[in-house]
Amino acid sequence: MKLTRRKLEILRRVVEEYVATGQPVGSKTLVGGRGGLDVSSSTVRSELSELETFGLLTHPHTSAGRVPTQSGYRVYTEELVGGIEGLPGPFPLDLTAMRNEVEEALRRTTEALSEATHLLALVSAPTLEAAAVRHVEVLQLQSHVVIVVVITASGAVSKRVFELEDPVDPGLVDWARAYLDETIVGKRASASVVRRAFEDPGLSLRERRFLDSLRPVFADVVATATEIYVGGAAGLLGEATGAELEACQRLLEVLERRAAVLGLLHDALDPNRPVVRVGPELGGEELHGASYVGATYGLPNRSLGAVGLLGPLRMDYEKAIRSVRAAAFELSRLAEDVYGAS
Repeated sequence: MKLTRRKLEILRRVVEEYVATGQPVGSKTLVGGRGGLDVSSSTVRSELSELETFGLLTHPHTSAGRVPTQSGYRVYTEELVGGIEGLPGPFPLDLTAMRNEVEEALRRTTEALSEATHLLALVSAPTLEAAAVRHVEVLQLQSHVVIVVVITASGAVSKRVFELEDPVDPGLVDWARAYLDETIVGKRASASVVRRAFEDPGLSLRERRFLDSLRPVFADVVATATEIYVGGAAGLLGEATGAELEACQRLLEVLERRAAVLGLLHDALDPNRPVVRVGPELGGEELHGASYVGATYGLPNRSLGAVGLLGPLRMDYEKAIRSVRAAAFELSRLAEDVYGAS
């Protein structure tokens, strides 16, 4: 939708006031006080009503004030990310002296992020640290039942049995085994390797559909092979109330599933700027009351990992975006120092 500059400004102020106070925002708040809008209350009320018609704001109960909807947060964050320019600000942790302590640097990064934002901080270890895939086996047990076994160089074994709706052509099973041996075996168990293999544009529709049915076992492999650092879980519930408390409790439940957490960190991340996902964009009903802010870090020509913040919809998005940018920048400097010559 196309919003006027004034509507965008009013939306921004409503979001930021609601994030700061947790209270519905009315026209008097937006017009009065220092830095108030230079328009009449009636004009603001009209604009608020239109923003509500657009689905960006809503009325809680009988209150005269408005609060942002998921769509409102989404439009607000798109404007924030779109306005990002230049290098990120300082990060409250010096990683320059930790060249030989990558694990400690990642652990302390999650702690610094969670302390600065009071959100759940997630950092994935560099993919260069992940074990390589040593063997992939695809076997047909019955006409519509297939088993996939994946073994990494570290000795980890992941296997799943897939019961498909229709009988599978044995030739397709043989093709999948050979294709995965060519595209995945010998490479590190990273999300990018799996994505390239399963989303190759040269695949036929039949091949792609069969591979997609087997993909969950490879998500398990990547999750097992990639170290994930988490910070702030204990403090996430500290200031949450009502629906926010329920959303935060669901986030903590998600943490128990490594593949889901790794998917949050790596899916659809743009190497050039932070990514914000709001509510249903995260996938999974348990995350509909949450938002995610993430950024990748790595070498100039290759992303190695990701930094993310998870929290309720009512979070300080500007601070979260600034924080993940700063953390990703510092981790990229560390990665260049450690892995740049390799």
